[in-house]
Amino acid sequence: MKEKVINIGKRRIGPGEPVFLIAEAGVNHNGDIKLAKKMIDASKECGADAVKFQTFIAEEVMTDYAPKAKYQKRTTGGNGSQLEMAKKFELPLSDFKKLKDYAESKNIIFLSTPFDPISAEYLNKIGVLAFKISSGDLTNIPLLSQIAKYNRPMIISTGMAELAEIRAAMQTVYSKNNRQIILMHCTSNYPTKYQNVNLKAMITLSKETNLPVGYSDHTEGIEVASAAVAMGACVIEKHFTLDKGLPGPDHKASIEPNELKLMVRSIRNIESALGTAAKRPIKSEIEVRKVARKSIVAAVDIPKGARISGKMLAMKRPGNGISPRYLREIIGKVARKDIKKDLLLNKKRDLI
Repeated sequence: MKEKVINIGKRRIGPGEPVFLIAEAGVNHNGDIKLAKKMIDASKECGADAVKFQTFIAEEVMTDYAPKAKYQKRTTGGNGSQLEMAKKFELPLSDFKKLKDYAESKNIIFLSTPFDPISAEYLNKIGVLAFKISSGDLTNIPLLSQIAKYNRPMIISTGMAELAEIRAAMQTVYSKNNRQIILMHCTSNYPTKYQNVNLKAMITLSKETNLPVGYSDHTEGIEVASAAVAMGACVIEKHFTLDKGLPGPDHKASIEPNELKLMVRSIRNIESALGTAAKRPIKSEIEVRKVARKSIVAAVDIPKGARISGKMLAMKRPGNGISPRYLREIIGKVARKDIKKDLLLNKKRDLI
């Protein structure tokens, strides 16, 4: 069964469609809407299809007892709770309407990940084209159910998940008569080491679910994202920042605009190079074939009436004569006339 194509606005996503590139701004705006708008500008300039933020009310997402993740301790220090940290990067809900309007004015798709029911309802109210679901909420059935009811496409990350959990999330969405799902393979480490990426899991997700599959990249650099495209990813999401030196949990594991631009160019080149599954010479190869391939030629002067033996023949360029693959058909024939050395043989003209 062929994977289905999902529409996000006018953009078609799935097999045979251009890769959908999401510049993940996340919370790298550091709670500053001016910086967030600059990130939208950079995303557009770098060639991304969409820019994505994270929408949350910190106290609705985590308790004061929730500890920081190890990578958050490394990047922001070990003191304080996850809640205290998150509050520093929280934007008022009304700012997301401003960011959506600004993104649309720049002709780039606005996306955001809601982390709580209030944020999800607000994003639906302002008319986001699709919802991104974080890996951490894959098993949050109440939130999945709520968002599924909005009947918009859902891009669901699957970090930390087993197939049974992924199927349960899919069934939750399907139960609300929403079948617009794109799954994202990812590894929930920041940054992710190459040996922990497991890109082949994308193939498993595709076979097991028959859904469009993408890759949310947390590795350093751009190589793995490009490799994911070569393996069939129809969506790529990559964290980016305007400056890796800015304070905050995600900047160091993000790429800067020059790297984002390079990644976009690399991915576009790769998807162009993928071509089709057909194995046939392209138009430009036809002329090259005449020069690069070889033909059956006379290795010596062959007198009229001589019976052709293998020693009388050689395989030489150009390739617009009889192909060497027909050698057996030539051996044993009789020369119709004198054939000079290095002359390309012609069945009708030279042989009986």
